[in-house]
Amino acid sequence: MDAAPSTGPASSGASVRTRVTIPLRFADGYEVTAEAVTFHGLADGEEHVALVLGDPAATPAPLVRLHSECLTGDVFGSARCDCGPQLREAVERIAERGGVLLYLRQEGRGIGLYNKLDAYALQDAGLDTYQANSALGLPEDGRDYTAAAQMLTALGIGELDLLTNNPDKAGQLRDLGVAVRFVRPTGVFATDSNVRYLHAKAQHTHHTIALPEPAGLAALAG
Repeated sequence: MDAAPSTGPASSGASVRTRVTIPLRFADGYEVTAEAVTFHGLADGEEHVALVLGDPAATPAPLVRLHSECLTGDVFGSARCDCGPQLREAVERIAERGGVLLYLRQEGRGIGLYNKLDAYALQDAGLDTYQANSALGLPEDGRDYTAAAQMLTALGIGELDLLTNNPDKAGQLRDLGVAVRFVRPTGVFATDSNVRYLHAKAQHTHHTIALPEPAGLAALAG
């Protein structure tokens, strides 16, 4: 994929900085080779990375996921969220189809690691993930996908299928001039530790997640 000319609201001079091949291996033994791509000129100045998987040029609409960094889930396997399993699933599905995973430095939906852990403490006291962010004086979801749109433009991706359960990602990309053909849902990775978190995402921000009623909420409803 070569860089496309900058056109539309997503473009502000971002360009490819480095490409390097990295063999990936996950804890369950799954292995795949990715091309890691870094960029110059991203709007937010963060060090976001694109992982090119499979052959994106083999399909008219590569499969793309915007994955927000989650140290606790992606690296340490925290069961309080579904980030680690979503990352693992996305890499394999994108590699099979051909596309790109954008790994975005947006810990805690944009509030940062320390604030995310502070929000966890408030969740332990009874708030949901969005209420906890608000109680800290922070946005429920502070993510902006302008840099993601710039990365896609720099990679020459003009049309894509988006792998997400979050309608805001598709909405923002379309507003930024990216042609999202179809939205493909991710799997649902519910655990006893994250089911309330997943319910909050479905209720507050309309994520497309089908879940059983958590025991605590069912008891209150009864």
